[in-house]
Amino acid sequence: MSEDPFVAHRSLLFTVAYEMLGSVADAEDVVQETWLRWAGVGDAERCEVRDPRAYLVRIVTRLCLNRLRTLARQREEYVGEWLPEPLLTSPDVAEDVELAESVSIAMLAVLETLLPTERAVFVLREVFDVPYDEIAEALDKSPAAVRQIATRARKHVAARRPRMSVSRTEQEQVVERFLAALTTGDVPGLLEVLAPDVLVVGDGGGLAPTIPKPVRGAAKLAPVMARFAEVAPGARAFIVDLNGGIAARIDPGGENDTAVSFVIEDGRITQIYAIRNPHKLERLGEVAELRR
Repeated sequence: MSEDPFVAHRSLLFTVAYEMLGSVADAEDVVQETWLRWAGVGDAERCEVRDPRAYLVRIVTRLCLNRLRTLARQREEYVGEWLPEPLLTSPDVAEDVELAESVSIAMLAVLETLLPTERAVFVLREVFDVPYDEIAEALDKSPAAVRQIATRARKHVAARRPRMSVSRTEQEQVVERFLAALTTGDVPGLLEVLAPDVLVVGDGGGLAPTIPKPVRGAAKLAPVMARFAEVAPGARAFIVDLNGGIAARIDPGGENDTAVSFVIEDGRITQIYAIRNPHKLERLGEVAELRR
């Protein structure tokens, strides 16, 4: 007996939903609703589905678009900066360079600046290589209109996307140096590993203290970061795989307090995303299955 198409493609459907929504909880809700719709399709109708993968992706896309409109209103009322929910990922995700880049916190933050339809088209076309005619069917638009949207979205993302050109080994070395300097209050060490114009963005969601808005500049940030050793003596800071890349978790004493994602260029950290909202850290105990 062949495997049910929904079961076979579940990881793919979750990945599509997560990239469109930036939220694990919302992506899981969409996948569950997709299952309910698939389960409600009669046997005769299922037999007429020539491409179950495309059929299921179409359902997920439409559900995500509906949810994005609701989320847009919620995120306008969010306390402080809103960042995507981090995912614990396995090293094999990093081996798929395009997938790893597409699910990085930095890229998901860029995707947040797209309109819902632009985001859907970009994710489906650029990440999952869905044909234009299938995207058009999912969005109830003409293939020509979808191509125009894709071009617009591509230009928008290209102007903002981070360039992580260093190897995974170099990423790990840079993050190790950063964590060593952070946990020992080493200001010169921080200045050495941070790019002069480093950008730091924090997300506490009004539930955990963090910087209220993005801050740029190593000279300004390094002395503040160096106080971490005084404020949280004995805190554990260690490397993890988050969203397909080298990241860090900071544990001040038995709790997962902060997930930190980095963008590294030319041996220095150019962007830091610190996620402290406890609701966004609840799922970091299990590895997420991502698939293209």
